Amino acid sequence: MTTLNKELIYVGDPMCSWCYGFAPAKRKLEEQCAGRAVTTLVVGGLHIDWTEPQDAQRKKFLDEHWHEIGERSSQPFKFDILERDDFVYNTEPACRAAVTAREMQGNVVALNFFTHLQGAFYAENQDVTQENVLIDLAADFGLDKAEFAKLLPTDEFKQKTMQDFQFAQRLGVSGFPTVVVNDENGYAYLTVGFQPYENLEAIVEAWLTGQLQRDQSAAE
Repeated sequence: MTTLNKELIYVGDPMCSWCYGFAPAKRKLEEQCAGRAVTTLVVGGLHIDWTEPQDAQRKKFLDEHWHEIGERSSQPFKFDILERDDFVYNTEPACRAAVTAREMQGNVVALNFFTHLQGAFYAENQDVTQENVLIDLAADFGLDKAEFAKLLPTDEFKQKTMQDFQFAQRLGVSGFPTVVVNDENGYAYLTVGFQPYENLEAIVEAWLTGQLQRDQSAAE
């Protein structure tokens, strides 16, 4: 089995809090697969059509939820953004930014930029629902600012992002993060939801070396 015949697909959303908690494990999975399998980013679209700001009940839920994830994952969280009365938790622009990075520089760069977006939102409370913020973050990350700013708002890239959402649905993904493996036997779930890397390392190694018994399929 050549490297190009094995693919690890990460399905997530830059504004998904469990995806942020999973970020250290995601990075280690990428390192484990480097030179041995293709790693691919697919954005799933957590809240892509939300138009209303968070009410008090939702703010309370998010505050408790983020504290729990911070405790379980040791990832740093900032909570000031939850105090805003005008913040709309629409994740489509951040997803589109990750897709834009992928189309510009490929999956490896896009996976790193995805993590960059997560940190900007959760650790710094930068408003990644705003295109101007996303453009600045792309520039800070090292992407060509002018090209990114040109591509990000286009209908073409909105459609490319929607195609990611649809692909995730075809895979049967119902929650984030989800990691899917793809090889000569087709698609299968590696993990659905948050897991520490220690729970995944041996499974991924078995898959990379062709010793994994496949028993959980994802629809093509």
